[in-house]
Amino acid sequence: MSGLSEITVDIEDAQRDRYLTFLIDRQAYGLEIRYVTEIIGIQTYTEMPEMPFYIKGIINLRGNIIPLLDIRLRFGKEQREYNDRTCVIVINFFDIFIGLIVDSVSEVLTIPDEDVLELPKTINGSRFLKNIGKSGNNVILLLDCEKLLTDTEIQNLGEQLQG
Repeated sequence: MSGLSEITVDIEDAQRDRYLTFLIDRQAYGLEIRYVTEIIGIQTYTEMPEMPFYIKGIINLRGNIIPLLDIRLRFGKEQREYNDRTCVIVINFFDIFIGLIVDSVSEVLTIPDEDVLELPKTINGSRFLKNIGKSGNNVILLLDCEKLLTDTEIQNLGEQLQG
């Protein structure tokens, strides 16, 4: 193995089974840490016309234009006023950067494979979820980042941001 391949494998191993957890209301959710690029506080954002209601606007983060997706609204929950605990989790999937607005960020947890369960078929409204994680007595709903936006929504968002 070359040195670069070993480093890549080491990074992937270090991220395996690791989830950034956050809260919406009192429910814990988790994102695979490999998608997370950074966590920032809520910032002033610019509203964009003709965006879906759950896309609050865009921010300029060190020269990169990042759309902000309010997870509460995406999940069909009531909008809540942002406060000092509100955070933006910047994620990257397929080289698309999106800021996820969440009530608060909790911690990074290691959830081994044996504590990750498939979603029961009887759960409705689980299109954004990948699995369920167990951590002690807590249940953590594990998100599927790639399903937060449909292909059409991603395409429309890209067109809007490019003018």
